[in-house]
Amino acid sequence: MQRIIDTHIHIWDFSRADYPWLKGDTSILNRTYSISEIEEERKIAGVTDGVMVQASCNLDDTRLMLEVASQNEWLHGVVCWLPLMNTKETERLLQEEFLPNPYFVGMRHLIHDEPDTEWLLQPAVIESLKLLAKNNKPYDIVGVKPEHIETVLKVAELVPELRMVFDHLNTPPIPAKEKYGRWGELMKVAAQHKNFHAKISGLGTASGSFEDRTTEDIKPYVAFVLEHFGAERCFCGGDWPVSVLANTYSNTWRNTKTILASLLGETELKKVYFTNANRFYNLGL
Repeated sequence: MQRIIDTHIHIWDFSRADYPWLKGDTSILNRTYSISEIEEERKIAGVTDGVMVQASCNLDDTRLMLEVASQNEWLHGVVCWLPLMNTKETERLLQEEFLPNPYFVGMRHLIHDEPDTEWLLQPAVIESLKLLAKNNKPYDIVGVKPEHIETVLKVAELVPELRMVFDHLNTPPIPAKEKYGRWGELMKVAAQHKNFHAKISGLGTASGSFEDRTTEDIKPYVAFVLEHFGAERCFCGGDWPVSVLANTYSNTWRNTKTILASLLGETELKKVYFTNANRFYNLGL
C-alpha cells in the first residue's frame, strides 16, 4: 500500500489557545476541532501519516499540537510557531524546548495576516530564520499574494540555506482562471531555487469562490508547479479543517489523487505522496 503523508493538518482548541483570526467568524470553523474527528475519514482517504501545522501565532497553539502529536502514533511532526521578532527568545526556545522535541519539524508564521507583505524581511526576523537554517529546520510560507512570493525570494538571498515550502501553492489565481499571471511568473523564478518546495494543499478553498470548484479548475495549477518544481520538490496536504468549507476530508484527498494520477507515473507519485515530505521535514520514516 502506498504510504501518504498529509503535511497540512490543523487542530484548534479554544480552551487551550487564542485564535484571533477566528474571532467573529460565522462559518463552521468557529469551534474547537480535535484530531479524533478525522480518524475515519483519514482511513477512507488512505492517509497513513501526518504533520500538523500551526494555526495561531502563539506558543499555546504550538504546545497543544506537540502534545497531541505525542499521543497519536500516525502523527510524526509539528510545524510550530516561534517569536521571530525576538531572536534571543527564539534561540532560547529552540535550545531549551523545541530542538529536543522529536515532533518539532519546522515553523510558520501567519504572514498573510500581517499588514506588511515584507514582514519576513525585518532584521530580527531574518536573524531568527538564520537560526532555523543553522539547525536544518524548514519554514512554511503561508502567502496569499504575489508580493509574498517577492518577499521570500529576497529571504532566499539573505538566508540561502533555509529550506522553504509554499503552503497552498501561495494561492494561485484559480477563481479568475488566470493562467498564470504574476503568480506564475514569480513561481517560475522561485522554482529555480533548489530550496523552494511546493505544497499541493488548500486549493479547494484558495482565494474563496470555492463553491462548485472542480478538479478540472485546480488541475492546471498543480500541473504548472509539477512542471516547474519537478516531482522531487512537491508534496501534499489536506488543510483540514479549513478544507471542509469546500469538501469533506476524504473527498478533498480523492480530488487530489485524481489530479495527480492523471499527471504522474507510479514512481513520481510515491515521491509526491511520501518521499519528498519525509525528506523535507526530516521525519525519519
